[in-house]
Amino acid sequence: MRRAAFAVISLAALAACDPPVPNSGAGVGFGSYSDYQASREAELIASGEGGTAARPMAISSEMGATSGDDIAEDAMAAIGRASGAPADPTGQLEQGADVALAGTVENGIGISAENDFSAVTSERSIAEDAARVAANRQAYEVVEPTSVPARPSGSGTSLVEFALSTTNSVGQPIYSRLTVGAQARAERSCAKYPSPDLAQDAFLAGGGPQRNVKGMDPDGDGFACSWDPRPFRLASRSN
Repeated sequence: MRRAAFAVISLAALAACDPPVPNSGAGVGFGSYSDYQASREAELIASGEGGTAARPMAISSEMGATSGDDIAEDAMAAIGRASGAPADPTGQLEQGADVALAGTVENGIGISAENDFSAVTSERSIAEDAARVAANRQAYEVVEPTSVPARPSGSGTSLVEFALSTTNSVGQPIYSRLTVGAQARAERSCAKYPSPDLAQDAFLAGGGPQRNVKGMDPDGDGFACSWDPRPFRLASRSN
């Protein structure tokens, strides 16, 4: 019996020694968390950091009336002042500004205004204009065509004359060519001239297809280094 009473007394002593379980609903140093929150909000409001929503900034009627078009016009005017010339790609300048700009445009140098009746009448009278027309007619001179001078003797046959004197096609032989290695010799000779016209001109100056001195006409058509007479023939027919 004594042992049971001693055990009960020991348990009671241990229970008295245990610290009390804190109340999770109570605030730190306050009776409850709601008291702590109310005190914290009062401190924030007093220091200017309260939780109330910021009031919207008032906008005057003058600022609200400014539209995107007004801003664009101000920007265009600033660009014009910076470049020294009016900038108006949208064509929204005022009518007075258009008139001022049009007045600054002048007639370009060298452009005649004779077809503008109002411009002519402001410069001279009808009688003065008639006198000027008569003076221009007197100074007018008609140049009559003259014959082409004769080709100097001993200058040889020209390309045009030779082309018009032939009728065969390129590669159609009319001269006999029986020389061994004629094609290789022709290639070496033609390589010395920058164009077929110059090669044909030298070919004719050296005696033409009858002599074929440098072997530039290996196939015997009379045309050196693949020279073609057809452009000259076509030009003669069109005239």
